[in-house]
Amino acid sequence: MTALTVDVHAHVLLPEVEALVDGLPGLAEAKALDARRNGPAALAVNGPMVRERIPRLTDVTVRLAAMDGQGVDVQLVSPSPSHYHYWADEDTAEKIYRLAGEATATHCSAAPDRLRGLGLIPLQHPRLAVRALEHALEQGLSGVEISSHAPGRELSDPAYEPLWSRAEETEAILFLHPFGCTLDQRLDQWYLSNTVGQPTENAVALSHLIFSGVLDRHPGLKVIAAHGGGYLPTHIGRSDHAWSTRSDAGAGCAHLPSSYLKRLYFDSLVHDPHVLRELVRVAGPDRVCLGSDFPFDMGTEDPVGALRAAQLSEADFDAVRGGNAAALLNLTLD
Repeated sequence: MTALTVDVHAHVLLPEVEALVDGLPGLAEAKALDARRNGPAALAVNGPMVRERIPRLTDVTVRLAAMDGQGVDVQLVSPSPSHYHYWADEDTAEKIYRLAGEATATHCSAAPDRLRGLGLIPLQHPRLAVRALEHALEQGLSGVEISSHAPGRELSDPAYEPLWSRAEETEAILFLHPFGCTLDQRLDQWYLSNTVGQPTENAVALSHLIFSGVLDRHPGLKVIAAHGGGYLPTHIGRSDHAWSTRSDAGAGCAHLPSSYLKRLYFDSLVHDPHVLRELVRVAGPDRVCLGSDFPFDMGTEDPVGALRAAQLSEADFDAVRGGNAAALLNLTLD
């Protein structure tokens, strides 16, 4: 194989951020909400699972060894979504995004030929968004990670227009990775908060970007949706039908919703080779990138093997394995 293998969905844990927010007003309430949404059984599993993975999440040497074992040349590293802290006030939010960007950049600088990084955006404070993006880029990061929404704001909110404009101008990557689900206690058993909640949040967030016309106004945005975009790509026909038959559904965007899938990027983490083949079909082989959710248990230990199971053509396999991400990140094979 002569092309790079690039994983666009890998995380880093930043103890500095958690030390910063420890004991601040709002943190306890946010943790209580997260506990209600996940339920006690999920929390009992989550703690030991994360603790066992801390070396891979924090130690670059351990990370690189794990990447070698997976056959991954480059990771795009994003902070754990637990670091979003969208409850934080404006002053705290600014400290969080600065510390997260600087810590992620430091982590990646230990292996600059193999690690690229992303910063954070405090979506709860839209007027900080452009400043946060600029700070991330100043650290040498490739862009920023965002959730599916902030309290009281969807991604279609006009307050985010300056962010979309600046991200388009700078060609920054926007990695869309949900954290939490607003279906709340309906999903507090059997880990439904993640298995159902995450793909739901992906679908809702992408639908806001599509139906509101954000992608019409900013066609050059480089959005990568985690978890294969959730439920939306495989159920996009329903969106097309609504757009075609209802005036309220079709008022905000200029084209069929399915056409916008070819303006977005998606990771390959769907846990089903048939679903991955469908994602490649509807989005295009040039719009899907390898993703593992490294190193969490809802990811895959063998992202290349999971991709191979989809039985794509050789050209499409190579594009998803690394060609598409290498172009996004301006990577070259030395």
